[in-house]
Amino acid sequence: MLKGKEILVIASTIIILAFTIAITDLKNLILTSLIYIAIVVLINVFSKKAISYYLDTEIEIKNWEIKRFWYRKHDYLKKPIPIGLFLPIFIKVVTFGFVNWTASLTYEVKAKIYHAAKRHGLYSFTDISETQIGTIAAVGVGMNIILALVSYIAGFPELAKLSLTFALFNLIPISDLDGSKIFFGSLALWVFLASITLLALLGTILIV
Repeated sequence: MLKGKEILVIASTIIILAFTIAITDLKNLILTSLIYIAIVVLINVFSKKAISYYLDTEIEIKNWEIKRFWYRKHDYLKKPIPIGLFLPIFIKVVTFGFVNWTASLTYEVKAKIYHAAKRHGLYSFTDISETQIGTIAAVGVGMNIILALVSYIAGFPELAKLSLTFALFNLIPISDLDGSKIFFGSLALWVFLASITLLALLGTILIV
């Protein structure tokens, strides 16, 4: 399900996020952070892969990149900046270790025309709606919320908190993050997921 390039992107993201989360106590926290963030990221990625297959599409996981410096058509950078790799460390430093930025991955989606034609027989999907794109992102966020609930019940509140933090930052509706895809696909769904995630995270923080 994952291509070689995707594996490298996901692995590097997991390592960077684990490092930034544990940077204040590397000796004691790095292994735990690595395991926890790997679970959170992989749950998100594979749930997106699964729902994209069901929707007769395929997604490619990529680093979150900044491709333009202004809003005019020709205001593109010559080489995209992989902000998803640098922002977690930058935010950690400027907030003096208080904020763990976890939104580092995004994805591109395209229709699997021949697969759709074979599966449905009489027709195929050649266009992908914003609703479909938003649904894929929403499933990833939804699975992180479910992971948080299961983790909390099982006695792993820190994993629950991390999963909700990951979901919340990815729900920010900017650039190519999942939040933008959900926001433009269904505003009502975005409000619902953002509200649940924020309330659950606040509850987890207060209890923990």
